[in-house]
Amino acid sequence: MGLVLFNDLTRKKEPFVPLKPGHVGFYACGPTVYDFFHIGNARPFIVFDVLRRYLEWSGYAVTFVQNFTDIDDKMIDRANREGITVAQLAERFIAEYYQDADALGIRRATVNPRATDHMPEIIALVKTLIEKKHAYEIQGDVFFDVASFPSYGKLSKQGIDELQSGARIDVNERKRNPLDFALWKAQKPGEPAWESPWGLGRPGWHIECSAMSMKYLGETFDIHTGGSDLTFPHHENEVAQAEAATGKQFVRNWLHNGYLLIDKEKMSKSLGNFLTAREARKRFNPLAIRLFMLSAHYRSPINFSEEGLQQSVSALERLRNCLADLTYAQAHRECSDDAVSTEILKLLEEKNAEFRAQLDDDFNTAGALGSVFEVVRITNTYLKESASLNRSVISAITNFFDMTEDIFGIVRDPADVEPSDEIEQLILQRNEARAAKDYAKSDSIRKSLLEKGIILEDSPEGTKWKRQL
Repeated sequence: MGLVLFNDLTRKKEPFVPLKPGHVGFYACGPTVYDFFHIGNARPFIVFDVLRRYLEWSGYAVTFVQNFTDIDDKMIDRANREGITVAQLAERFIAEYYQDADALGIRRATVNPRATDHMPEIIALVKTLIEKKHAYEIQGDVFFDVASFPSYGKLSKQGIDELQSGARIDVNERKRNPLDFALWKAQKPGEPAWESPWGLGRPGWHIECSAMSMKYLGETFDIHTGGSDLTFPHHENEVAQAEAATGKQFVRNWLHNGYLLIDKEKMSKSLGNFLTAREARKRFNPLAIRLFMLSAHYRSPINFSEEGLQQSVSALERLRNCLADLTYAQAHRECSDDAVSTEILKLLEEKNAEFRAQLDDDFNTAGALGSVFEVVRITNTYLKESASLNRSVISAITNFFDMTEDIFGIVRDPADVEPSDEIEQLILQRNEARAAKDYAKSDSIRKSLLEKGIILEDSPEGTKWKRQL
């Protein structure tokens, strides 16, 4: 069937066909780096990281661009409060972003452009819009003229009249239309600023993403993602200014994830339920958080709760235990080509096909995870009932789990620093100590491993180990 995605631009599922065969241009809205990113931001970062992984696993060369917004009102306000420069604030929280994102298993982007590094591109785009009479300047401020772009509202599926009456818009008497938005802002006292044809100033938020995405991906590219709260005005404005400037379609496929609720309420500092990713991963294993974010369809709302996270912790432990048992069985049981079970091989083949079919159907990670845990059940039963192992069965199981890990990234903890061979060596030393009745040394090794998050389990077959969640 091939990959089919729900395109928010057309409001229907469409076969994914990249502009350039074998290559995908992919832009994902990144964080504004004035603080730690919150758990709601973590959802698109994780979900669309997995979409990128799936595209790469499927054989595409993906250019993945995720920006840093490193100049805006929030950044200026916080920098002023702390008595530091905006640039210093940005450096601090870009580093913090990478720390949290790495812990959550989010792969680094091909390019992480910063708005402040792309002023020539931003200014050039604004100039083009003025020249084409899609923008106008008033006392150093430059605004996009929404009335000059008849298809404004095509992404959010609202006409200009509807948007004017129902949207939160910036009221400014100098604008021709309340919906007109800032492309360039004249410098205010004490603000950082850059030289431009309209005087000292800085870019508006929306123009940054259009300029940076087109620099690295071209005037038309394949996929643009972000949270559903960005559809209007941010993404709508991106479309308008890019297409007004180039006369070409800006993005072929728009994907937006659903809201994340906390205990069934929208996250808000006023409600006291605001949670950063940093705080969340102190309470829960980061990969359990990652698994949780993938446990619902990306377009559906998801409720972040203690109960839901504990379920993800248990699910992750079940998966890791299965893989640990599989590894141990391979090392300690006879493995041959005898006694092949065509029934189990057929079942594994079906689950493999189901896994891919779920992802191909609008990237249904929840459905795909169902197939993963079906294979966990099949594997556990096979290991329990088989004194010896069949190479074809073990190969099919291993290949399946390797595929799912490449795509989902929910098992191999980025924080794991203790190599498996070192753990095995310590277990060997412990077993030798036990055989010599040196129980003090044996207990010391167990305690040392436990402090590193390694749990030992003694069984009739020998000592197994797993990482603590």
